[in-house]
Amino acid sequence: MSDDRWVAPTVLLAVDLVILTLRDSRLQVLLVQRGVEPYRGALALPGGFLNHAEEDLPAAAHRELAEEAGLSADQLHLEQLGVYGTPGRDPRGRVVSVAYLAVAPRLPEPTAGTDASDACWTPTDRALSPDARLAFDHRRIVADGVERARAKLEYSALATAFCGPTFTISELRDVYEAVWGVSLDPRNFYRKVQSVDGFIVPAGTTRKTDTGRPARLFRPGPREALHPPMTRPTQPTDKETAEA
Repeated sequence: MSDDRWVAPTVLLAVDLVILTLRDSRLQVLLVQRGVEPYRGALALPGGFLNHAEEDLPAAAHRELAEEAGLSADQLHLEQLGVYGTPGRDPRGRVVSVAYLAVAPRLPEPTAGTDASDACWTPTDRALSPDARLAFDHRRIVADGVERARAKLEYSALATAFCGPTFTISELRDVYEAVWGVSLDPRNFYRKVQSVDGFIVPAGTTRKTDTGRPARLFRPGPREALHPPMTRPTQPTDKETAEA
């Protein structure tokens, strides 16, 4: 009689975090410099292993965010981005990582801690360049997070959160250009915004622009899901090419 009993494989579970914000009119991602092996000195996403078997995944994500970058749970809403478990992605063994995404305005400077020797905001085009050499498979995870953020601007009113309480159409367009990495035609953008009922509403005031001409001010409307969506251009523009 055979005694070939099944033995559960040893799999480690980790969390990684893609935190995106707008700084200096550019979409930027939070990266840490690893202070330990493997990939000591390389840039990576904040993250790490679960502390114990009873730790919940979202709790682990918020803990790692606080420990490695000094950001608290009340500053961010995390949503699950994806699960990454390709064999060989981590030289320490079979590691499956659950990645979380947060896209938020006006985030502070991060503070490194635990096994991170530094933490910084990095433009996403720089983080996604081959020269960045992010640790593990974090370049792929960043790319997935950026694509999710770009899609969120198509179908939700997220862009208005990156503006002030009142804003001009031009300022709203700046947000879309920064996240999408494209240049948008002002007239077409104006028509698209105005075609989505409840996306933005007039604030009833104006503001002088750099040219000295007054521009109408708007504020966020009641609609959270955009219909029709604010679809992205299908081809790269001069701005996307210049930043690549």
